[in-house]
Amino acid sequence: MTKYKLLLVTAVAFLVAAVALVLTGDVRFGEDELRLSGIMFIVFFLALAIGVRGYPAFKGFSYTIMILAAVTTSMYYPQYFVSVNGYRLDNLFTPLLQIIMFGMGTEMSLNDFIGVVRMPKGVIVGTLNHFTIMPLLGFTLANVFDFPPEIAAGVILIGCSPCGMASNVISYLAKANLALSITLTTVSTFLAPILMPLLMKLLAGQFVEVEVTKMMWDITKIVILPVVAGLIFNHFFRGKAHWLDKAMPVVSMAGIAFIILIITANGRDNLLDIGLLLIVSSLIHNTAGYLLGYWSARLFKMKEQDCRTIAIEVGMQNGGLASGIAKEMGKAATVGLAPAIFGPLMNITGSILASWWHRKPIEDKNAVATA
Repeated sequence: MTKYKLLLVTAVAFLVAAVALVLTGDVRFGEDELRLSGIMFIVFFLALAIGVRGYPAFKGFSYTIMILAAVTTSMYYPQYFVSVNGYRLDNLFTPLLQIIMFGMGTEMSLNDFIGVVRMPKGVIVGTLNHFTIMPLLGFTLANVFDFPPEIAAGVILIGCSPCGMASNVISYLAKANLALSITLTTVSTFLAPILMPLLMKLLAGQFVEVEVTKMMWDITKIVILPVVAGLIFNHFFRGKAHWLDKAMPVVSMAGIAFIILIITANGRDNLLDIGLLLIVSSLIHNTAGYLLGYWSARLFKMKEQDCRTIAIEVGMQNGGLASGIAKEMGKAATVGLAPAIFGPLMNITGSILASWWHRKPIEDKNAVATA
């Protein structure tokens, strides 16, 4: 038996044991009365996350499963992830996001902006779709589900966010137009300081107070300045810092996991009350974004590759930025919950969509090239 199969068997064993404990009466131990089922669920997710790496078809889910392990940890033992010796851990959100955005900037170049000139139709359609479909879907879902005001604002906030950084990887796996994907992510990111606060004021102003100018500055310091610094670093040190190329993806993944861990710990009580509804809402939001993004691009007679790209760029949001903005608003435990749930979900659905499209031939008999 290979080590990966052994890990999967171990994962199943711990899952069965954890469920049995929950059904028959949990065991508590230690001064803080830690629940044994929590330990077993965490081990289940960790073993599963490593075990699936031995299978190419499921390897892409490893990081998302690790996020689920982090969420489980903070749900069972939130007391360890709110503060340490009086220092609130959510104060690390902004510097972590700035590091992640700097890493994003180091992966960019002026060629990403040239894509706007090369693919104007795709960029215009994709950007308009992203900043109309997702915000309006968020507003609709917030009202349909009748969430408490600050939770509703969080649903709208994730809808108003720019394209998610993971969308480029998903586009590549889905055999979509990678150049267009990178360009759309870049353009939406640089438009975020203007469009995100204005959309939030328009759509979420009835739920929470939105300070447009402050939010513009928050997004600028969290996203724009670090990305520009990364661009400058890339221009002058391209190919001279291989250690950074290897380190940044790991730092980015760890940073996002940490942010979700802290948000979940802070918002645990709210999640226990409305967690299932938020999961359903986020799933509808995300998948409807894919669907509407794809068919709206089809209406403009775009190539299949471009339609796939726009579907992915519309449906995948920058949850890390949304979480950071929620923290700057002082509402990470409420407004920050929807982004924390949306992020892992979109990675799961995005991986599934990419896998399906990867196996589906691209046919464009009736479509015209992007102008």
